[in-house]
Amino acid sequence: MSKQIVLTGITTTGIPHLGNYAGAIRPAIETALKDDVESYYFMADYHALIKCHDPVRVQESTKAIAATWLACGLDPEKVFFYRQSNIPEILELNWLLTCVTAKGLMNRAHAYKAAVQENVDSDDVDPDKGITMGLFSYPILMSADILMFNAHKVPVGKDQIQHLEMCRDIAARFNHIFGETFNLPEVVVQENSMVLPGLDGRKMSKSYNNTIPLFEDEKKFRKLINKIVTNSLEPGEPKDPDGCNLFAIFSAFATPAEIAAKRQQYADGIGWGDAKKQLFEYLNEMLAEKRQTYNELMANPDYIESTLKKGEAKAREKAAVLLAKAKKAVGIAPIY
Repeated sequence: MSKQIVLTGITTTGIPHLGNYAGAIRPAIETALKDDVESYYFMADYHALIKCHDPVRVQESTKAIAATWLACGLDPEKVFFYRQSNIPEILELNWLLTCVTAKGLMNRAHAYKAAVQENVDSDDVDPDKGITMGLFSYPILMSADILMFNAHKVPVGKDQIQHLEMCRDIAARFNHIFGETFNLPEVVVQENSMVLPGLDGRKMSKSYNNTIPLFEDEKKFRKLINKIVTNSLEPGEPKDPDGCNLFAIFSAFATPAEIAAKRQQYADGIGWGDAKKQLFEYLNEMLAEKRQTYNELMANPDYIESTLKKGEAKAREKAAVLLAKAKKAVGIAPIY
């Protein structure tokens, strides 16, 4: 029985937070346990360079993300676990794909259009001011990540759906010109994974600086939970759990029975101080063992490095086969 290839990447520009865990890491590790799945997990460190020009931050983020995957239960022996930058075949494929990608397709990318609109709104003479080719071409590199291993499914957030659709367009265009080479990957929007609110109620995101690091130490973790925005209802007043940031975060990790019990507490008028205390205690207990493993891994970078190198060697074996096929298709091959 052929396995479904599933691929997941995280950009190395920050420290993994609760939202990353609930939305990407936890469901990805659950998927990896399935016998009919071949899983690929990578640190998207070349993608990080599009917006981050701080080399220390990129390197520390790479280390932290790798340690987080391992601490959360990823078995590197059963999956492909690697850094994007250590698979040079991806960048070769990126160029092959660039040469069949219409500029008009990239013009429609949401991130590029938003950057142009920002310039227009600022009355800049040049609508492309400050926009790099990295940002403009981002969807092509993302396509190379996916098509390098002919992924069947790519779990993404709703904000990445357009990039997956572009990847399908690019793959279809290549196949049309040079013959069947790539799968057309399926977009998988995880319906059961939650988009967590951050400290200020907006989506938890590095861009908003409102995150709760997944493995923050207990003291800082408690302080961050206490900073989560709530309304001004007093203890004893019934509260709406569905509009509450605390409840949304709790629900991403709790069982149905626990969620039902929490709803009743809200109906009974739980105070915000008690609600935050309970959320801290619940999450802290859930993460304690993983946090300890994470700290041990962070203190042993040689282990992380050797684990990644093993995964990269395994991934490159796969990548070399498909790249050779793609290069032969376009006419770059030995002269016989």
